[in-house]
Amino acid sequence: MTVSAGDAGAGDANSGGVVDGDAGSPRWPLPRGLIVLLSVAAAVVAVAGMKAFASVLAPTALALMITIAVGPVQVWLRARRAPGWLAMLAAIVVAYAILLGLVLALAVSIEQLVTILPDYADKAQDLLSGVRDLLVGWGIDAGQVQGLVASIDPERLMHLVVDLVRGLLGAGSHLVFILALMLFMAVDAAGFPDRMRDAARVRPHVIEGLASFAAGVRSYLLVSTVFGLIVAVLDGFALWAMGVPLPILWALLSFITNYIPNIGFVIGLVPPAVLALLESGPEMMLLVIVVYSVINLILQSVIQPKFVGDAVGLSVTLTFVSLVFWSWVLGPLGALLAIPLTLFVKALLLDIDPSTRWLSGMISGGPSKEEQYRAFGEEPGIAGTAPAVGEGRSPDPGESA
Repeated sequence: MTVSAGDAGAGDANSGGVVDGDAGSPRWPLPRGLIVLLSVAAAVVAVAGMKAFASVLAPTALALMITIAVGPVQVWLRARRAPGWLAMLAAIVVAYAILLGLVLALAVSIEQLVTILPDYADKAQDLLSGVRDLLVGWGIDAGQVQGLVASIDPERLMHLVVDLVRGLLGAGSHLVFILALMLFMAVDAAGFPDRMRDAARVRPHVIEGLASFAAGVRSYLLVSTVFGLIVAVLDGFALWAMGVPLPILWALLSFITNYIPNIGFVIGLVPPAVLALLESGPEMMLLVIVVYSVINLILQSVIQPKFVGDAVGLSVTLTFVSLVFWSWVLGPLGALLAIPLTLFVKALLLDIDPSTRWLSGMISGGPSKEEQYRAFGEEPGIAGTAPAVGEGRSPDPGESA
């Protein structure tokens, strides 16, 4: 049977383009330059919308990431023939324990910080007077120095530290909303594996991309949590040994800021360094900076980004750019969730379409997953665990997603 060029062009139009009957190459109904401009315009509108609804999107994203993180609890219990309601309840309890534990610990520590802040007001004024005398002794105009010193309010600075801790947690006024979302998501997750298996028969590549996103989020959270615990213990012990007040609070802050890639240790360093300055003077502040730099810079900025990049398939440069972008769009919670949100966008734009997966190798700084499988003579499947669709058995993405 002979297929006409018109029939071929009509058949390929369903995939987004029209085939030129003579050359056999796709011919788009619109110029590619115009398609690029429309895509950029759509992206700008989408980003503007996310920024406008950041107060809703940010806590929703946090609830989703925690739900994905505790998903293996349900899978593990169901694999051991536990009742579905028990598996769902266990996942909810674990998710609530994670969030409420951090909120409670930080709330108690912040209350202690607010209580001791007035004790440092006189010390701050004495420190500013010393700085003023030093600058005048260096020959700087006394009027300018006085204006500079007068503009510095130590109490305001310390209250900014408190606001920073609260902002990084990002769950204060949204706590009830996040808890409700996690409850509903855990209930929906009980039947999600079966729905994923059904959808994989129709759209296998889409389900594979979503399963890869879930696996990447869990890998990232595992790596960040392990390194965060190590950093928190080392920082807390070092601050306790140096006599810096509230070492548990600063250890918790180090743990939380560990989820902020590249510059998390800098954010976690400022509050204890300021308190050390007020408590014991510049020498203690410099000692805190040196200790934090040795511990956090090596672990968080040198070693951990390599493990994170290997776990989630993102280069160090893309990790930093995602931090800046999501912080601008969603605020403090965007900084904490920069990597998972970038993985979600990557899954929607690249992983669900086989024709664009080659870009994953370019943004990861290493070979893509498909190239790794082919290097061992294997075919990539759903989440890298099942054979390709149509080869051997149907994919089972529910176990990964």
